[in-house]
Amino acid sequence: MAASFLQSSLGEVWMSRIIHGGDDGSLDRLLPSVSTGLSPRKRTTSQCKSEPPLLRTSKRTIYTAGRPPWYNEHGTQSKEAFVIGLCGGSASGKTTVARKIIEALDVPWVVLLSMDSFYKVLSLEQQTRAASNDYNFDHPDAFDFDLLTHTLRKLKQGKSVKIPVYDFTTHGRQKEWKTVYGASVIIFEGIMAFVDKELLQLLDMKIFVDTDSDIRLVRRLRRDITERGRDIEGVIKQYNKFVKPSFEQYIEPTMRLADIVVPRGGGNMVAIDLIVQHVHSQLEERKLRWDMAALASAHQAQPLPQTLSVLESTPQVKGMHTIIRNKETSRDEFIFYSKRLMRLLIERALSFLPSQVHVVQTPQGEDYEGRTFHGKRITGVSILRAGETMEPALRAVCKDVRIGKILIQTNQDTGEPELHYLRLPKDISEDHVILMDCTVSTGAAAMMAVRVLLDHDVQEDKILLVSLLMAEMGVHSVAYAFPQVKIITTAVDKKVNDLFHIIPGIGNFGDRYFGTDAPPDWSDDEIDEPSY
Repeated sequence: MAASFLQSSLGEVWMSRIIHGGDDGSLDRLLPSVSTGLSPRKRTTSQCKSEPPLLRTSKRTIYTAGRPPWYNEHGTQSKEAFVIGLCGGSASGKTTVARKIIEALDVPWVVLLSMDSFYKVLSLEQQTRAASNDYNFDHPDAFDFDLLTHTLRKLKQGKSVKIPVYDFTTHGRQKEWKTVYGASVIIFEGIMAFVDKELLQLLDMKIFVDTDSDIRLVRRLRRDITERGRDIEGVIKQYNKFVKPSFEQYIEPTMRLADIVVPRGGGNMVAIDLIVQHVHSQLEERKLRWDMAALASAHQAQPLPQTLSVLESTPQVKGMHTIIRNKETSRDEFIFYSKRLMRLLIERALSFLPSQVHVVQTPQGEDYEGRTFHGKRITGVSILRAGETMEPALRAVCKDVRIGKILIQTNQDTGEPELHYLRLPKDISEDHVILMDCTVSTGAAAMMAVRVLLDHDVQEDKILLVSLLMAEMGVHSVAYAFPQVKIITTAVDKKVNDLFHIIPGIGNFGDRYFGTDAPPDWSDDEIDEPSY
């Protein structure tokens, strides 16, 4: 049956160009196409399937939404992500190969990026043609290569991106886009993954999945008929008119660009093992570790930065510190006096927001020259969980303030901070952001949180980091990496010990506030205290 389909489609090799209206002259950035003399390999129309945020394997849970990469003590990223490009016809097994590579790599953070998310939005006339199987989704002109290249480049640099979600029912993009971060490994797959010259330059490794055309055709028929409710005539019509000619002209010729060709798709474990070995060696060369010792010694004996503001140590402030630092203080008193300090801290932080002259008329009919906030909005972002305790103080003095949350945990195997949860208000890029964490010792988590905000296009000089207690080490680290961030705290302690606890310190703030028990080997960078 499949062979007859192949024969019937030979006379329609160029139909995709005629129907789509494209020609080689309109594809200047594409690699030269080959249209004749090739074996009759076919491919099916790609369909959009949004990737889940995680992938569960037999060994672990792999987060596919990515995470911000780690930054050194200068606040900069020294290595780009390793990008693997997977090309091949639809139903060739690209996704299966990608999943098996990920599972064999056994890395916790990876980004899966599919070309299916970057189909262009169709016009009404094109939607009508698509409904009757007369639109070519297998032509390079069907993809938004500019957006795709921009997105992959930002991911490779470790920056957050917005990924469109393409709806094949309406042939348009959904209103809500996905937020994805870069990671150590990015796997980019698509039928035209090797067609664009600029995309090729971003790929560190190129893999072509080569599966027998008959197998791919049978998979397409089974999928479109059983899963998508299409009739066999429509599937065959689309295949003969668009799928086969596009594969021969644009996709199959790019096989020569591949570093590795994987015959038989996901079933070829020998090829997958070789790929994994190479990627492992590359990751080892690019390995980043947060060097605590370097961070701790980088700014010794340096004066405190000018961007730091410490609450005046009045008898009241000193008295409240005496109570909350005392290990014998009850939980109720600890909470009460912590809240008092938080309120004073937030009030102090607000004084650094921009303001402008504003004249009002008093009830006596006289003008009063005052001041008002000069900005679009104020947004608070708490670093969970301890930073969340500062939210009531912010809400008490900022009416209708927007609140975001960031959860950063420490990987106990690598010592690196990891972003596990993020919820930021929309359009935060235009806001002045008050970033809240109760204690900061080395500054690693605070630096990562600042990077998250910068990745969401918040301006550095609009970020205010507020903390009840900081170590000098943390102050220097944040100020050196981000010299425009304003730092406000109620006290600065001089030392951290070998476990990176602030000395004399305050203890595990989250456990004392919430009444939970810290393990014997607790540290300021435990799950609930991202302040190391």
